[in-house]
Amino acid sequence: MLCSRVLCEEESRVMPTELEELVGFLSAPSPQVKKAAVDIVQGLTGSEDGLQSLCSFSDVVIPSLSRVLSEKKEVSEPAAEALINLSQKPEQAAKMVSMGMIKTAMDILYKQGSGITRLLVMLLVNLTQSDDGIASLLQTGDEKIQGLYLMKLVRSFCTSSTETTDDPFEHVGSILVNISKKDSGRKMLLDPKRGMLKQIVRQFDSTNPLRKKGVSGTIRNCCFEAETQLENLLLISEFLWPALLLPVAGSKVYNEHDTSKMPLELGSALSIEREPVGDPEIRVQALESLYLISLQEAGRRALWSVNGPRILQVGYEDEEDPKVMEAFEQVGSLLVHGSGTEEFSTESSK
Repeated sequence: MLCSRVLCEEESRVMPTELEELVGFLSAPSPQVKKAAVDIVQGLTGSEDGLQSLCSFSDVVIPSLSRVLSEKKEVSEPAAEALINLSQKPEQAAKMVSMGMIKTAMDILYKQGSGITRLLVMLLVNLTQSDDGIASLLQTGDEKIQGLYLMKLVRSFCTSSTETTDDPFEHVGSILVNISKKDSGRKMLLDPKRGMLKQIVRQFDSTNPLRKKGVSGTIRNCCFEAETQLENLLLISEFLWPALLLPVAGSKVYNEHDTSKMPLELGSALSIEREPVGDPEIRVQALESLYLISLQEAGRRALWSVNGPRILQVGYEDEEDPKVMEAFEQVGSLLVHGSGTEEFSTESSK
């Protein structure tokens, strides 16, 4: 790692005329020359100075790197890494989106034998940080194919192996969080005819923390549509309630009196010892989702129907993180005042 950093610092001192020549070599007919040029450019993107130098030539660099993404892995891999580094700069990411990089990445991603799947998915994460990038991925400009890219990514996310060290689609969770920040993305995910959210929510069972966090953040964003889309959210309640309530249920084994008032998928999970969700951000996101659902009267009724307030009460007693406790209290205030009963309370001896 130290050697590559030194190399980057040396390369970042390349003079503009030399850099111009280097950029020209990215399109060289000789595979050896092209590979050497791609490797040097990739090294340059590893330092701030190198990135700044390349940005001056990005109108040529980006298309040149894009063209080699479909070549052998020894060339396509450093090219993809260079594009990922460049796309961390918002202006360069915007340039890539306007040049059609999302289409290029998706086409190569689903080309048989692509050896850079993980890198292409990471590039898409960076490109969907902007509104234009999200619109490009959602294909909102063409009604006939609108949502096709998203459906492909969701299918790959939900069918690829999650229990191996190599999980090339794990970063799709971050793409889903990005696109669900926009109204158009949320509506697409919540469309019951497409059934995407149902597939995504089921991935919450994964032991991969990246997947878990991606699913949790996506659910939370989709719950901002609860006022108009509550019915569609509750259509997948069999999977939604465990994803939202189990992370905040604490570590206690629940008694039969409590579990008998819950659906099987919740009651059976809470009647045995289980690994708590250690990431406080996921617990906060789950509670924020429950809060957004509980803002609707029908949402509160649905939560009461699965004995949700009891789960929240027990979970709150177990909780030690101040931010998570605050999120518990926010939901609790709705359930206490909206239910006409004082059975659920977040008051305790803490």
